[in-house]
Amino acid sequence: MTTNLAVLGGNANPALTVEICETLKIKQTEVLVGRFSEGEIRVHIRENIRGKDVFIVQPTCTPVNENIMELLIMIDAARRASADRITAVLPYYGYARQDRKDQPRVPITAKLVANLIVAAGVNRVLTMDLHAAQIQGFFDIPVDHLYAINVLCEYIKNKQIKDLVVVSPDVGGIKMARAYAKRLNAGLAIVDKRRFSPEKTEVSNILGEVKDKNVVLVDDIIATAGSLVEAAEALKKIGVKNVYAAASHGVLSGPAIERITNCASLQEVIITNSIPYKESKACSKIKTLSVAPLLAEAIARTHNAESISCLFDEIRN
Repeated sequence: MTTNLAVLGGNANPALTVEICETLKIKQTEVLVGRFSEGEIRVHIRENIRGKDVFIVQPTCTPVNENIMELLIMIDAARRASADRITAVLPYYGYARQDRKDQPRVPITAKLVANLIVAAGVNRVLTMDLHAAQIQGFFDIPVDHLYAINVLCEYIKNKQIKDLVVVSPDVGGIKMARAYAKRLNAGLAIVDKRRFSPEKTEVSNILGEVKDKNVVLVDDIIATAGSLVEAAEALKKIGVKNVYAAASHGVLSGPAIERITNCASLQEVIITNSIPYKESKACSKIKTLSVAPLLAEAIARTHNAESISCLFDEIRN
């Protein structure tokens, strides 16, 4: 399996790339991703990848623009090095929140970034928990869309939380919350909130029976944690015992760490390592789970031309 397989990564999440290669039991392809003196990105693949099946691991997280450019230049370098096939492995897809024109004179950057990645020369995309599922259709190449639900649910199950209710942070997240509730054999509730800006919301109601229950708020992204903290406090006010949160992508921008740390209503926040979480800013409430085994399995199955539907069938049911 491994003789024709090459896995390399940029500076976005090097630890995840290393863990994926360790899981696959292969040596990571050596690549230099540095900077010229004026700041331009310099890429040099230091091993022969001619005719190989190349997987480039690069979540487009902060700094988003730097990481996207690194990805595009690595794709171009691999294409010019005569790689047989190039797959962009994007554990986190940046710019996904601008996926439609919801007001006049705004761009659809999720589509723009997809166009850039395809134009660079990638053959397929492997990603996880897109902010909107329709982004798969923005690519004119095959897209494999994985979900972290199995990783997160396994951890929550092992905690053996009694009287558990899964709470969706908004109406748009009901499908995902229902999948979690089914896996955890738990109840389902919804936070009814009003959005005033991309980062400011207000909880107006809780739909569902949550009083005297333990709840887990599930979402795809935790950015500034404003909505999360507000929902946790609103749930506590109506008599919830303990509030947990689970999200695939811990963006944790701006005051997020401080908000989570200072929120007495939040018991624990569970995220994955799709985005690197700096332990130097560690918060005791935040638990990071690895998705390297999931991504490694998807890479192996893609390389061997095997079905990967078993890795994401759970969310469809």
